[in-house]
Amino acid sequence: METIVLDIGETLVRDDRHWASWADWLGVPPHTLGALVGATVAQGREATDALRILRPGMDVEEACRARAAAGRGEHLDESDLYQDVRPALGELRAAGVRVVVAGDGTARAGELLRALDLPADLVVTSDEWGVRKPDPEFFARVAEVSGAAPEATLYVGDHPADDLFPAAAAGLRTAHLRRGPYGHWWADHPDVVETADFQIDALTELVGVVGAGDVSSDPGPDLGPDPASVEAKVVRRGALRSVR
Repeated sequence: METIVLDIGETLVRDDRHWASWADWLGVPPHTLGALVGATVAQGREATDALRILRPGMDVEEACRARAAAGRGEHLDESDLYQDVRPALGELRAAGVRVVVAGDGTARAGELLRALDLPADLVVTSDEWGVRKPDPEFFARVAEVSGAAPEATLYVGDHPADDLFPAAAAGLRTAHLRRGPYGHWWADHPDVVETADFQIDALTELVGVVGAGDVSSDPGPDLGPDPASVEAKVVRRGALRSVR
């Protein structure tokens, strides 16, 4: 693998502050909004639908602008990063891998991320590109900035429908990260198991991925998850919004 491209939210950055700030803006306890976010994730819906449950018909983008105008816009600092981010990115760079951060986010989020001086060759957000995931154009841009062939580029993310499936459709290699609500809840879904070249629990595992060679090689005697176990988990999870 020559280039590793990483999603932002719940891959590099914890969403704790994000949802807590929304709860404060809407005047509800953080645990109430957190529970609603969990419910939407379990239903295969977008997490922002939780805001519309609390405020039916809410225009989330307009509300974001109102928050910024009130001095309560986006904030990001070192405490928002998962603890494995700097070690993992540093090890990848030391191994000669090109590291790119590219995920959904505002232009302001891009500025805040770059101000953290992460060990990455490029940090860019969807708003800066003018296209959001899972639009194929986003992943065409990923392939463009990768500097490597699609089969030598690994896209890492937690969200199956926004990260994993469209990246694979674009011909990129994929790693599904079991992190955050989407990463944990959908990890055992058959589509995720089938599509992901790798499934990881921490970013520090990526250094091993780089040295794993051709992911299409014979995996040996490992026959994967027990079908009955996977089926049982999928039954309780319901339908996954898929763009495969």
